[in-house]
Amino acid sequence: MPKPLLQSAIAAIAILALALVLNPSAERHRAKIKQAVAERNELAGMLGVGKLTALASTYHSVAVASYTTVNDRTVSVGAFGMVFVRE
Repeated sequence: MPKPLLQSAIAAIAILALALVLNPSAERHRAKIKQAVAERNELAGMLGVGKLTALASTYHSVAVASYTTVNDRTVSVGAFGMVFVRE
C-alpha cells in the first residue's frame, strides 16, 4: 500500500473513532435545548418551556452523530461532542 494512501486510511479511521467516542448523549442534547430556549426567550426560560421541550424530545443516534426530534421535527443535532439547537 502506498504511503499517502496508508496515511489517509489511518486518518479516516482516527476521525471515525473520535466521532464515535464524542457522539453527544441524550442528556447533553436535552441540556443544550433547555439552555437555548432560555437564551432565546427569557419568559419561556422562566416558565420552563425548554425543560418541557427537552423532556418531550426523542433521542436518535447514528453512531457518529445524533439528533433529537419532537413531533417529527428535528430540534437538535450533534457530533464530535457539540450540540446545535435548531430554531
